[in-house]
Amino acid sequence: MTQLESKGAAAAPSRTLRGSLGVTAIIFMVVAAASPLTVVGGAGPLGILIGNGVGYPTLYAVSAVILLLFAVGLAAMTRHVPRPGAFFTYIGYGLGRPSGLAAAWTAMLTYTTIQVAVYGYMGYLLEITVVSIGGPDLAWWLYALATVGLVGILGYRHIDLSSKVLGVLLVAEVAIVLVLVAAVVIDGGPEGLSLAPFEPANVLSGSPGVGLMFAIAAFIGFEATAIFRDEARDPDRTIPRATYGAVIGIGIFYTLSTWGLIMAWGPGGIMAAAAENPATLMLRTVAIYLGTVGEVLVNVLLLTSMFACVLSFHNVLTRYQHAMSSAGVLPDRLSGVHARHLSPHASSLVQTATAGILLAVFALLGLDPLLQVFTWLSGVATVAIVALMAATSIAVIVYFARNRADRRPWNTVIAPALGFLGLAVSAVVIVAYFPVMVGDVDADGAPTYGAVTWALLALVVIVPLFGYAQAAWIRRRRPTAYAKLTDAIAG
Repeated sequence: MTQLESKGAAAAPSRTLRGSLGVTAIIFMVVAAASPLTVVGGAGPLGILIGNGVGYPTLYAVSAVILLLFAVGLAAMTRHVPRPGAFFTYIGYGLGRPSGLAAAWTAMLTYTTIQVAVYGYMGYLLEITVVSIGGPDLAWWLYALATVGLVGILGYRHIDLSSKVLGVLLVAEVAIVLVLVAAVVIDGGPEGLSLAPFEPANVLSGSPGVGLMFAIAAFIGFEATAIFRDEARDPDRTIPRATYGAVIGIGIFYTLSTWGLIMAWGPGGIMAAAAENPATLMLRTVAIYLGTVGEVLVNVLLLTSMFACVLSFHNVLTRYQHAMSSAGVLPDRLSGVHARHLSPHASSLVQTATAGILLAVFALLGLDPLLQVFTWLSGVATVAIVALMAATSIAVIVYFARNRADRRPWNTVIAPALGFLGLAVSAVVIVAYFPVMVGDVDADGAPTYGAVTWALLALVVIVPLFGYAQAAWIRRRRPTAYAKLTDAIAG
């Protein structure tokens, strides 16, 4: 930090974030968090390989429908609860302050684990890329830590800069994937084009719970539209539109893209191609259909896609910490807003340090960046986000049943209830297949709940319990602060 920035930070009089983000800019922020090329080229092959194989694309469509139902209630809450805290705020208003605080910590767990998961994948991809062009063979975690530093610099500055960077990268990666799908369609693939990925027998094959985990994980971040409320141009209109636009766009794009990836190798050949090396499946596909130039371009865009992803999650996390600090849950200093950059600069610095420390720990433990750091943490994030969304759906129903502020049955009861049902079923299926993703299976490949599985799932229970305990402490020691706990998020 320069001396000028330090003085500016110290002089910051405001704790309220300001901005003029429109629908498109917010969609860019949250879709970049979903990281289209990372999902298609990174998580997609893993979902196919250890999930439900040829039927994997259908799970994106299923996830989109469930999350659209959830988004209806979320959009209703944004109009009647004008706060930027998202899960923290909405669950707090609907189910009480302790549940809201538990949700806040669970959201922190979700975004932290998914961000670090992508840092691990990016470090691995950078390592093999540098080696492939004749560079030194450095450890993956060195590249990951360097990325953390660069993200921290951008996250410290005004969010408009981040949205512009994310917008450019997002357009480029979506365009190259669509070009690849078009090339596959024109070529017809080795077995011809078909609707095999949507046949029920294929959708239910293999380990559909693992496939559903990867599919829902691909949407993580779309609900963060509400977090940018204070920085939106017209929040009552912008936030709901951005939410619906993000879910629909993500769902269609991922379903189409993974269908194209399967057609590129054929339903009969995709499993063998993915098994060869899931991390390079996308690059090998592009080399066949778009040539060497396309392969190089996709390799670069895959890296920038992951960078856009971690930058977007960094912005979400810093704003969550800012909201929690304003509510008196985290240290007061994290609620500061930089005088010149108008960013939650202190929160950004803390989040950067958190990511760096976690990566250093995983490096010391010798974890594999792809099959352990990325896969395990993605699993934890998915279970946590599904639980949060299910709780939010219930909170929406309870909130509007109490105050009758919105009497539209579809928006306040029916859609949230259907969303809750879909999320609850998804959670059960994901947890049932969680050991398969971690590698806890018996000789016959059946899931067994070993130490690693229990340790990872325990995080999703322990973290919200900490929130309940903290709420009880605040209520006992600081009753005035407890009474204002939910409203304090307004900053």
